[in-house]
Amino acid sequence: MNLPSFDIPALCALAITLAAPAQAETVQGAHVSLELNALEPVDGACRISFLIQNGHTNDIAQAVYEAVLFDTEGRVDRMTLFDFGDLPAARPRVRQFLVAGLACSDLGRLLINGAETCEADSADACTQDLDLRSRTDVEIIG
Repeated sequence: MNLPSFDIPALCALAITLAAPAQAETVQGAHVSLELNALEPVDGACRISFLIQNGHTNDIAQAVYEAVLFDTEGRVDRMTLFDFGDLPAARPRVRQFLVAGLACSDLGRLLINGAETCEADSADACTQDLDLRSRTDVEIIG
């Protein structure tokens, strides 16, 4: 029985070539996802919990987002900064912020107004294609 012969180096090169576009798409679609995960009343304040994930291939050394908190009637209640600290590549992190003088039930919407600080390889790593979602009744927009 004669078995076909294969050019192994040529097959390896073909496999690498076919895999390259898929890898490029993953890197191109990299973004930060920010989920408003929970709101908890704590002694006259509201504890806001976020699940955040850096989908980039490199770490973000520091990410600080400017947020606008709206009441349930759509009026601006306050502007604040949420410092998410360091965000390792491809790793989820939970960050919590205690907002004094805010009743969680009075929070109607949260706007991510932009990145105040973004220490990363790319200047827009914290904001480009920012994926926002909420697991609460409070809408998050940006």
